[in-house]
Amino acid sequence: MRVRLDYGKVGLEVDLSAARNLTILDAKIVEPIPQPAAAIAQAIEHPTGSLSLREIAVGKRSACIVICDITRPVPNEVILPPVLDTIESAGIPRENILILIATGLHRPSTTDEIVEMVGSSIARTYRIENHFGKDLSEHTYLGLTPRGVPAWIDRRYVEADLKLAIGLIEPHLMAGFSGGRKVICPGIAGIDTIRAWHSPAFLEHPRAGCGMVEGNPVHEENTRIAQMAGCDFIVNVVINGKRQITSIMAGDMVKAWEKGVVDCRRQLGVMLDRPADIVITSGAGYPLDTTFYQSVKGMTGVLPIVREGGTIILAASLSEGIGSPEFENLLHHWRDLQAFIRQIEDPSYFVMDQWQLEELAKVRRQARVKMISDGLPADLLSRFFVEPAPSVEQALADSLADAGPDAMVAVVPKGPYLLPTLA
Repeated sequence: MRVRLDYGKVGLEVDLSAARNLTILDAKIVEPIPQPAAAIAQAIEHPTGSLSLREIAVGKRSACIVICDITRPVPNEVILPPVLDTIESAGIPRENILILIATGLHRPSTTDEIVEMVGSSIARTYRIENHFGKDLSEHTYLGLTPRGVPAWIDRRYVEADLKLAIGLIEPHLMAGFSGGRKVICPGIAGIDTIRAWHSPAFLEHPRAGCGMVEGNPVHEENTRIAQMAGCDFIVNVVINGKRQITSIMAGDMVKAWEKGVVDCRRQLGVMLDRPADIVITSGAGYPLDTTFYQSVKGMTGVLPIVREGGTIILAASLSEGIGSPEFENLLHHWRDLQAFIRQIEDPSYFVMDQWQLEELAKVRRQARVKMISDGLPADLLSRFFVEPAPSVEQALADSLADAGPDAMVAVVPKGPYLLPTLA
């Protein structure tokens, strides 16, 4: 059987005929909304849990619209025009509108990426700026949360009269689902906020995982911080496997997002009867699989369906390499993941992006990882707690040799854009 995995911009077709016991897990086929721009305009006029965007915008003199960076395939070019038309017609001058890119602690977006994210017309005619999470001087301190997280949020957003957040709802390895509050925290939060929110005190909690909302302290805390910052209105979407809009949610930051989570679960949730011995998956293709840092999400996304001691086979392009310099240094420095976990439990220790190595450690506690990539050489990958393989076919053959020819093999072609669970 031949299967196409999401890989880079072109995909990767693989031959899985060696597997006798094979199950392919994919999202439900959901037809796209036929006229998404018109549907978005309708949604912001008749939102969930709030006044219409026009009513909220009247009387405001400035607006900050937060959007995701290039690592999220948000269809901003479709979403933004109805939003911008509405707030301008409500009286906010174009020169007082800022589109703020929620980089979190990621690198700044390039000029070409901004055009890719919002389209050339918006890129040319609106003020668009990056968030810089490492520079606390660009943030406003909003206080300490009851769990002890200092809330630092980008000053440009805090001081705007009208605060809007645009995003995509999809499974997330720590916060349960992306979208809603997450565009604000960590999207435009300062490094001290992200450091505390991404600490082991939150990430080692058993409910801090993909698809988990109830009782998830990561979700609860960034919701609280986003509420401290204020958010007047959100527009979130769910997309199908072809990156087409299938659901639109607009309005109150919590109520509209919760409605979107229901749609996301319905569309992306799949079940397996029992844990698989081998799971073949991807880093979800461009733009998510461009770095080793982001590819960890492909590993954590299938943890619920791989057995203890099983094997994950992951294909990711890694076209931009490893990730941030801090993450790369962590990978080169630590040779023992257990020693690393013991170290980060010391509150005085902190290295930016340590949380992604922590997530990789969670994966390795449960399963082996074989990795296929054109982006990094095998000798380098072998230092990063994964086993490089020349092809998915070879990785599968080696895994079947270990687990037996009748081993149960599950395939998740779209990686972390699916929500697999055990029945």
